[in-house]
Amino acid sequence: MPEAADYWLSRFLFQRGLALVYLIAFLVALNQFRPLLGEHGLLPVPNFVKQVPFADSPSLFYLFPKDAAFAAVAWGGIALSLVALTGLSGRFSLGVSTAIWAALWALYISFVNVGQVFYGYGWETMLLEAGFCAIFLGEGATAPNMLPLLILRWMEFRVMFGAGLIKLRGDSCWRDLTCLDYHYETQPIPNPLSWYFHALPKWALHGGVAFNHFIEIAVPFGYFLPQPFATIAGALTILFQLLLMLSGNLSFLNLLTVVLAIPMLDGRLLARLLSHAPLSHAWSRASLPFHPPAVHEAGRWHYYAVLGYAAVVVLLSIRPAINLVSSRQLMNASFEPLHLVNTYGAFGSIGRTRYEIVVEGSADAAMLDGSWRAYEFKGKPGDPMRMPPQIAPYQLRLDWQMWFAAMSRYTDEPWFVNFVAKLLQGDRAALSLLRVNPFPEAPPRFVRARLYHYRFSTAAERGKSGAWWQREFVGQWFPPVSMESPGFRQILVDQGWLSPTP
Repeated sequence: MPEAADYWLSRFLFQRGLALVYLIAFLVALNQFRPLLGEHGLLPVPNFVKQVPFADSPSLFYLFPKDAAFAAVAWGGIALSLVALTGLSGRFSLGVSTAIWAALWALYISFVNVGQVFYGYGWETMLLEAGFCAIFLGEGATAPNMLPLLILRWMEFRVMFGAGLIKLRGDSCWRDLTCLDYHYETQPIPNPLSWYFHALPKWALHGGVAFNHFIEIAVPFGYFLPQPFATIAGALTILFQLLLMLSGNLSFLNLLTVVLAIPMLDGRLLARLLSHAPLSHAWSRASLPFHPPAVHEAGRWHYYAVLGYAAVVVLLSIRPAINLVSSRQLMNASFEPLHLVNTYGAFGSIGRTRYEIVVEGSADAAMLDGSWRAYEFKGKPGDPMRMPPQIAPYQLRLDWQMWFAAMSRYTDEPWFVNFVAKLLQGDRAALSLLRVNPFPEAPPRFVRARLYHYRFSTAAERGKSGAWWQREFVGQWFPPVSMESPGFRQILVDQGWLSPTP
């Protein structure tokens, strides 16, 4: 067992990193939760809490499913995240610090458990699992307890090894090393460097897949080895995640995975590296925690709380461990409503073709071809001339769901019908999720959605036209409708978003 004192700085950096992820997540909730899931959102929480028992999806919003409560909880989460990020939480007693981390977890699970498809991503359960573990880490002048740090290593193992296994068991392109021939182009939201990664020579792309397998299948076993091997494994994981961050917008998944690798790092080595790093005059070396303060052991109550938590993790790890070795491995699944120990995985299959939904409106009663104007989303591809933006570690939840929707039918995406209705009504909250509203003066009379095949421009095409994308019309995805369209109104009535006409 490694010496706990050797990990004081590792714990310090992990907690600051986790607080940063919490801050980003609560900012996303503040800006997007109300238009997506508020009282008048695309999938209203008041409807959800009437249909799903509290025991199946516990959340504070069962008590107050109101927009004011959503905003208050988001602001509360932001404030507590800043307290943890700045280190103020460590200046109080251990009990107060523990309460702050517990409150962060309770506030965020309240969003996730009522967030439906807009919060159905693996990094949500990752944040909740890591956030619950942070409650037991101790802080400030208390000596680190190794049990929570080892639990975090076990979590990172499931994240990485689960992602590796789901790939080897999934799409054949992972086995023949060709998945990166497509991934950078077809991933949910490409970033400014995705075009360049896609243009790499085939040998580099195929070598990237092999490197992926090494990092996700072999390296995770190093997390449990003695130093310096655990530090090497953690550093390789961090390097891999930084490369992923350069190549696409995957929300805060990569940042959180980096944070989860910090408990593998030897605090003594980190202190030596930081003490030799060039520092600006704004930072004095004495102000940085290269060495732990005069630490003391936490109280007996904390010791027994950690033991109880570790016992719970052991019991709850049985099903995720079985899932890892199962030929029917689940990806990003929780086995209990508190998301304490989960199973993870990513990109088990890779799309070969990118489809995009282009939503258009028309103010012309005759719906002439030239009257249709496109709504532009903040992140997902639309205008072929627009450079893919850098969004991550922030997440645009509507844009992500549009990526999924393009691979299905609108009947499989019940929120989309309400989104169309919001556009027809000129709803400000829904429009705040978009980059460009082509009807700023008055909402359109009709809205439709068309499906296009998108691909990155070649170097020659981009050099000639400046376009980042080439696209080809595939077909109609959602028919032109107005608020007076009988079938459209009936769908809204059936889903509870409109009252029946008297």
